[in-house]
Amino acid sequence: MRATFMYEAGDVRVQDATDPVIEQPTDAIVRVLRSCVCGSDLHPYHSLTAAEGPVPMGHEFLGTVEETGSEVSGFRRGDLVVAPFAFADNTCEFCRAGLHTSCPDGGFFAAGVGGAQAEAIRVPQAQGTLVKLPNDVDEALLPSLLTLADVYGTGYHAAHQAGVRPGDWVTVIGDGAVGLPAVLSAKQLGPERIILMGRHRQRTDLGRYFGATDVVAERGEEGIARVRDLTGGHGTRAVLEAVGHLPAYEMAVGTVRPGGVISRVGVPQYDEAPVGFGSLFGPNITLTGGPAPVRAYLESLLPAVLDGTVDPGRVFDRTLPLEQVAEGYRAMDRREALKVLLTP
Repeated sequence: MRATFMYEAGDVRVQDATDPVIEQPTDAIVRVLRSCVCGSDLHPYHSLTAAEGPVPMGHEFLGTVEETGSEVSGFRRGDLVVAPFAFADNTCEFCRAGLHTSCPDGGFFAAGVGGAQAEAIRVPQAQGTLVKLPNDVDEALLPSLLTLADVYGTGYHAAHQAGVRPGDWVTVIGDGAVGLPAVLSAKQLGPERIILMGRHRQRTDLGRYFGATDVVAERGEEGIARVRDLTGGHGTRAVLEAVGHLPAYEMAVGTVRPGGVISRVGVPQYDEAPVGFGSLFGPNITLTGGPAPVRAYLESLLPAVLDGTVDPGRVFDRTLPLEQVAEGYRAMDRREALKVLLTP
């Protein structure tokens, strides 16, 4: 089969790879129909060293079941399925608590089990990981269904962890493929106002379509001042940080009101950040978030995607064949594409 590997920063290649096979009785093999490039894939695209590579890439996919292990039931060859970016058994105490990303028998795709930017993938813990989709689903829905693997579920996790509620004022930091679904997710929870911090007009226009009431293009202290001006000087109760870089976190600290919540879902590219008296402790700010347990939300988010009530697939603004995945990385890195969809 053909699969994507990153050799070092900026060097992405599609090459022949060994076909995945059942290794454990809890495995399944899925033929990939749609995958994509994630914003988090750009972190190693900027920083991976040659000594660390090559590594398989991709953690978002939907496809058809080809084979199942002896302990996997309820799935047949040809079933259309989607998987969260983290596999899990869906039965342990952490999964039962909705924390699938901490499953002792779980893990993350691409990290030692093969990447999803490929023609096929091995799915560990397939019974608890895979979610069956209607086989007769309209092909036009596949992009939106693919967002359930990560970005829509991650955006929803940001809003859920922040406890967004009717009448709330919310700030979303980041107009990327997670920030925009965070706007969409927050909107469904009934806030009065959603302020989107982003400066790319095409993206913020989509943010307005998803439910943003205000757009703040300024960054840093200027952006913080603008949000505070919009909110009577106080900031918003909920701040959803969907970037992962320290300046975005600092804007979150600057735009949250006393007693508010910062919910981080952008993969942090820093180890130290303000958490002391003046930043979080004194004003009683709650810091939450983390890698989204997408499996916990997937089935509840699915019906609205299937019936067209929501259309998170709008975040895909370019489609490329797998063989051109390197161009997809370049386009996203240059801000020429928001999120790139990959086809076999």
